[in-house]
Amino acid sequence: MKFSEMPYKRPDPDAVKAEYRALTGRLKNAVSYEEARAAFLEKEEKEKLVDTMGTLAYVRHSIDTRDEFYDAEIEFWDEIGPEFEEFEQAWIDAMLVSPFRKDFEKEYGDLLFVNAEIAKKTFSPEIIQDMQKENELVTEYDKLIASAQIPFEGGVYTLSQLTPFKTNPDDARRLAAWKAEGQWYKEQQPRLNAIYAELVQLRDAMGRKLGYEGYTQLGYYRMERNCYTKEDVDRFRTAVQKYLVPVANSIMREQAKRLGKEYPLSFADAALTFRSGNPRPVGTADDILEQGKKFYDALSPETSEFFRTMLDSELMDVLSTEGKEGGGYCTDIFQYEVPFIFANFNGTQGDVEVVTHEAGHAFAYWMNRKRVPLAYTSPSAEACEVHSMSMEFFGWMNAEGFFGPDARKFMYSHLAGAITFIPYGTMVDHFQHSVYEHPGMTPEERHAEWKRLLGIYMPWMKLDGDIPFYAEGEGWQRQSHIYETPFYYIDYCLAQTVALEFWAMIRKDRENAWNHYMAYTRQGGSRTFTDLIKNAGLTTPFDENCLRGVCETATEWLNAFDMTGIE
Repeated sequence: MKFSEMPYKRPDPDAVKAEYRALTGRLKNAVSYEEARAAFLEKEEKEKLVDTMGTLAYVRHSIDTRDEFYDAEIEFWDEIGPEFEEFEQAWIDAMLVSPFRKDFEKEYGDLLFVNAEIAKKTFSPEIIQDMQKENELVTEYDKLIASAQIPFEGGVYTLSQLTPFKTNPDDARRLAAWKAEGQWYKEQQPRLNAIYAELVQLRDAMGRKLGYEGYTQLGYYRMERNCYTKEDVDRFRTAVQKYLVPVANSIMREQAKRLGKEYPLSFADAALTFRSGNPRPVGTADDILEQGKKFYDALSPETSEFFRTMLDSELMDVLSTEGKEGGGYCTDIFQYEVPFIFANFNGTQGDVEVVTHEAGHAFAYWMNRKRVPLAYTSPSAEACEVHSMSMEFFGWMNAEGFFGPDARKFMYSHLAGAITFIPYGTMVDHFQHSVYEHPGMTPEERHAEWKRLLGIYMPWMKLDGDIPFYAEGEGWQRQSHIYETPFYYIDYCLAQTVALEFWAMIRKDRENAWNHYMAYTRQGGSRTFTDLIKNAGLTTPFDENCLRGVCETATEWLNAFDMTGIE
């Protein structure tokens, strides 16, 4: 079925709650594993239906935030989701004390119960109203970002549409684009500050109501951290400062030389990798998708079937249009056993990375779409990001198809960008820990903390006054994850480290690397992040040797890269 043909119907909340209550009763009263299992499987099917309706509303609202019908539906889901959570928790409680728990574990593995124990720690009826308000504020932030109308060179642009100008080779034009974007954020800053302050206070209060010292522990549980701790993340951040920051710093020094700019670089100059311009894909959006089909046809029979289904069933919305939410994501439509990719093509390198990154997520779900339980179709967030970031590197096999004469530019900038990204992403995580450890920070104190961390993680950035929004430490407000999903961003850094392991494998033997990738992917969400890595023959990013090793390999490749013919 094509996405446009998938019917949406708002579920009756009372009916859904009654069905969940009845299924929980059946589980509690089951006298045999067969009866308990039947209730479990019926709950799975009901969950698929309810989740699908919520997903359809979310995606269609993302595509056009001005659509009044789906705007109202998002308000409904923001309010009803936390109420459904109360009934979900009752089900979890029943599963955890079921006399047939051992039978469930024998058939489905114990991770189902490990994650259930974590989920139990994230909720109490006492925080339902807080969760509803949190949803409302996140939706307000998303709509505010989507509403941007930025005057520039006689036109008016959304944030995504303005992005190509921010990497224009003409210094004056590029700087003007950065200033225009920064000015828009400056104008919205009173509301951006207010939204975030309220979110932090709400989340801190939820954590305390659940018995924690603040939000941080609750945030980790909400992110389903089931195999590592805050202390492990602290050690990872320390290793990033030790190994990644110096390598990234040397990359940016070389960039300054290529551009003929002073080091450290301004924000506008740091965005330009080559004097002649950043790599850009060839052709239209349709051409990029056609090259995506060529790439996935060549990669494996499984990826070929997957991507052709995505195209044929309208499961990608990639054009940047007015009223469309910013950014990109992949989500799953459980009832129809298909993924969906949302993006904002804007003529930059990122367009190709959508076809590889988001499609990496989508392919992982595709390979596990029939798994039972439903929770095993996808692993935790950091494990999911391995699928996507590693797929980006497999995309090098079609670099010429995607980028034509800019193929070599792309490969260099992609690897260099992977290295320089990890310090940035780690900084985002460090910032969030600081915020939730000190929830009473003023907006000015948050900006000062971001500026301080820039000096630690991104010393190549010049904090001058050209673009006040960025130079004054306010740039964190454009990072949607900070508002929407606290503590998510370190997942990208952990995954990028593993993806660099795959990159090193691909260099030596692409077929062997693909076999390891499939070994990782075929496990779905049936294992923890660290076990998925171990079972696929990889090294955990929490091992300091992993970061050191990928830095050495990447540095060797970048230093040996032939820049002949590239300006």
